[in-house]
Amino acid sequence: MDSAAPTTPAEYWDKYRPYRGEGEEPRPEAERFEWTGVAGLGPGVEVLGEPGSALDLGPAEGENAAFLARRGVRVTGVDFSAAQVARARRFWSDLPGLEFVHAEVCAFLCADSRQWDAIYSTWGAVWFTDPDVLFPLVAQRLAPGGAFAFSHREPIVGQYGAQAMGGRWLEGRADELVVHRWQFTAPQWADLLKRHGFLDVHAEVVPGQEPGELGTLIVRGTRSSGDGHL
Repeated sequence: MDSAAPTTPAEYWDKYRPYRGEGEEPRPEAERFEWTGVAGLGPGVEVLGEPGSALDLGPAEGENAAFLARRGVRVTGVDFSAAQVARARRFWSDLPGLEFVHAEVCAFLCADSRQWDAIYSTWGAVWFTDPDVLFPLVAQRLAPGGAFAFSHREPIVGQYGAQAMGGRWLEGRADELVVHRWQFTAPQWADLLKRHGFLDVHAEVVPGQEPGELGTLIVRGTRSSGDGHL
């Protein structure tokens, strides 16, 4: 086995997007809130409404969190990868009101009693966490009337639910390391959100740029603004 191969999911994410290049690594531009991974494709920050605070689940390099912070939003980013958290802190240390926390998202949501006006994930932790565990925790930490939104790659037909990832460091290592991602169709995600009490649910696929290319699925729901309960 490759001596550099990760042995835990956290180590996998440390190595997933390693430092690239020599000298000072350039930080992202963060000029627009991106859901699809393709600059300018699909909706932007309007999906979140106008939050005063936001929680980013799995921010990686932190560009969306930084975009919000530049607009005066108080943002907390929580990432499983110590390497990604260190990079995000280095990139955005000049921005007030922005913090990056190294933690597993469910553990963080259990331990931190704050509420946020918006909770979101762009190709991040929502894709890689069991929604039946995560969604009730999100509901507890989302302020009444707040938006919960996330995006991930459009699933391949028939590959729904918990799917073991392939790729570098994972192929042929099922007995040593498995990383799952939870993926569903737009109607399936909508049903999951409704089942966990979210309202005004909307789910759509932003098509890819090339024929036959998988698009990006974007899902949004809100918490009741009534008595504080979903």
